Amino acid sequence: MSKERYIAAKQKWAEKQVAGGFRPREVRSTDRLPPGQKLTTGFPVLDLGVQPDIPPEAWALTLDGLVESPLTLSWKDFNALPQVEDVSDFHCVTTWSKYDCRWGGVAFTTLYELAKPKPEAAFVYFTSYDGYSTNVPLAACLDDDVLVATQFDGAPIPREHGGPARVIVPKLYAWKGAKFVKTITFLAEDKLGFWEVRGYSNGADPWKEERYA
Repeated sequence: MSKERYIAAKQKWAEKQVAGGFRPREVRSTDRLPPGQKLTTGFPVLDLGVQPDIPPEAWALTLDGLVESPLTLSWKDFNALPQVEDVSDFHCVTTWSKYDCRWGGVAFTTLYELAKPKPEAAFVYFTSYDGYSTNVPLAACLDDDVLVATQFDGAPIPREHGGPARVIVPKLYAWKGAKFVKTITFLAEDKLGFWEVRGYSNGADPWKEERYA
């Protein structure tokens, strides 16, 4: 299943580039705004109360776990990878949503291709420079709108929003997209992250209002 999702996501990325533009993701409900959400034009800041200041020369992203090719990417290495842009909606579990967020960075499928996860890998566990962690099924990470972003609206992501790099998983509540991302670990079994062990839903589907366990 992961291989098929990977191929499909890569094809969708290619279609977006050929089309000459970046379109909002296809919604999964007739109403673009998930139930219980309110639209905002701002961008509230929510974090653990820690906003690490990570200079580019000190930043690195490690891909490990059940992979054939574990590796650590420096800031220079990461930015030398193929870069993409994508427009998607952003849904916070605290009931606000922001439409048409334009992110730039490296598609998760590119990192998947580099690390070469083993067949038994079924989950992804993200950890961050601020001590945060979260977990996402590998199949969900292989959607074509998932990326490790370094740009927002054409500019570097500011520290308060998770810069220099953060994960974007648009189809799930935003806590599944780790700010200040440091490691991406591929696992055979699910491992609950920071908020998941504190009572948040493991599914985190906004259209099902999967907020809390």
